[in-house]
Amino acid sequence: MAAELKYKLEMPEPHTHYFEVSATLEGARKKYIDFTMPVWAPGSYLVREFAKNVEGFNATDGAGKALRSEKIDKNTWRVYSNRASEVTVNYKVYAYELSVRTSYLDATHGYVNGTSMFMYPEGYEKQAGTLTVVPHKSFGKVATGLKQVSKFTYTFPNYDVLADSPLEIGNHEVYTFEVNGVPHEVAMYGDGNYEPERLMKDMKRVVEESVAIMGELPIDRYVFIVHNLQRGGGGLEHLNSTTLQTSRFNYGTESGYTGFLSLVAHEYFHLWNVKRLRPAPLGPFNYNEENYTRLLWVSEGITSYYDDLIVRRAGLMPEQRYLDVVAGSISNVENTPGNKVQSVSESSFDAWIKYYRQNENSNNAEVSYYTKGGVLGQLLNMEIMKSTNGAKSLDDVMRSMYNRYYKQLDRGFTEKEFQAAIEQAAGHSMDAFFRDYVHGTSTPDYNKYFNAAGLRLVNLNEQNVSGSWGATTSFNDGRLTITGVTRGSSAYEAGLNVKDEVIAINGYRVGNDIDRYVGGVQPGDELEVLISRDGILQIVPVKVLKDTRVRYKFEKIEKPTSAQLEIYNKWLGIKGA
Repeated sequence: MAAELKYKLEMPEPHTHYFEVSATLEGARKKYIDFTMPVWAPGSYLVREFAKNVEGFNATDGAGKALRSEKIDKNTWRVYSNRASEVTVNYKVYAYELSVRTSYLDATHGYVNGTSMFMYPEGYEKQAGTLTVVPHKSFGKVATGLKQVSKFTYTFPNYDVLADSPLEIGNHEVYTFEVNGVPHEVAMYGDGNYEPERLMKDMKRVVEESVAIMGELPIDRYVFIVHNLQRGGGGLEHLNSTTLQTSRFNYGTESGYTGFLSLVAHEYFHLWNVKRLRPAPLGPFNYNEENYTRLLWVSEGITSYYDDLIVRRAGLMPEQRYLDVVAGSISNVENTPGNKVQSVSESSFDAWIKYYRQNENSNNAEVSYYTKGGVLGQLLNMEIMKSTNGAKSLDDVMRSMYNRYYKQLDRGFTEKEFQAAIEQAAGHSMDAFFRDYVHGTSTPDYNKYFNAAGLRLVNLNEQNVSGSWGATTSFNDGRLTITGVTRGSSAYEAGLNVKDEVIAINGYRVGNDIDRYVGGVQPGDELEVLISRDGILQIVPVKVLKDTRVRYKFEKIEKPTSAQLEIYNKWLGIKGA
């Protein structure tokens, strides 16, 4: 008898936040079977210990007879099945964390992220199976990328697909549009100030522009799950779906609306970059431990390069607004002290212990592989376009790598292979670039690259001679407390610490009006700062240093060449210019 795998998901009391799960394996006939709960969610590189939310694990055979089971490590339950032809395990999962990486259930809806809900029987990860969802009687809809075979019953070819297909269960609004004959479903949970017709039209344009870059749609349907919340932001990519979270009234401003469209573009572009074109360590997944790669700056950073660019090329972001976004990203990187401490490849590798565990010193010691990766994507694109007189761009690299490593070789790529693809497009060695900017912390000559598009990056703060206090504070319960100190700043060099309570400056008591005392300081000024540290009063002398933060903006050079204009227009998707 061939093995069969069946899951059932129930939610009889949504207000308790418990899902009830059963998994039945038929035909195994083993002495024992280990059922394992993953410890992380692909796309979110942190061990989250999903087994911590499991309760009431038990097992039975096909006749309903109890089978002995025991937990053998933090996320594995061993069922002594005595070669039974059918084994069913039952357990509950507490789900009350509404993020794109976890699962959630309350009286208004249920959301399931597979790795935080479904255990898998070890040795049967490649087994096809079915999932039957039993919605609470107050819920009438299910949205998921899984293939439906009957009402609320779905099939999956292996565990990876089950784990990578989130479910939205409730009474969400459903909108649709079609691109290249492929239906796209948008499941909107929660109210918001969006206009459905306009939003669907613009999301369709984002999808069309993404497809134009990569050349094909490798799916037969796609599902957007959107959570409109009081406060929200972020997304997580999946094989043929994504979950997006946004603030429910975010659609009413230009920046909020285009920001949401950029999020749509980011997660949709992952359809190719990560979910199919991937670094070698990111699949097949090891769900039990970290999966290390130094290429998250490509997977996430290059995708960050494309998200705003896709919105711009779709005609949904003004030209100047896009240039300001790029300049702002460069400013962000260069104003981060950690950019001189941690390389972007190190940032990728250490995501598991650093990126999702930020503390008060993270800004001083780390750099975001999202932001810096996006900036490096800009530079790589400019280098390729300059070297080929606009004949090729980063678009060509992404298409060629997708065709080679996903479609032809069906495997992940290495660091050397990514660099080789860049070099092939540019027509020359990129050793110095990768040594200095990917594996090193050198500052690029930005104008050397952006000159290819007739642009000059100008630091609006270059003539600034003011000083900088260098500490962030919060005012709560009548106390002003330092929450961050920037490496190399006045406060940092003077020895002020996070958690210090600032009582007075130069003899004057301060509260939430601290800017009155530090906002206009000049280099060379001296401040006497009275603080309480661990209940002990002390005065810390602070010598004010020059504010070295940059504020970049792009300017177009006078009399650009036809080659520069051609590169500029091709980059930004300006047609007929």
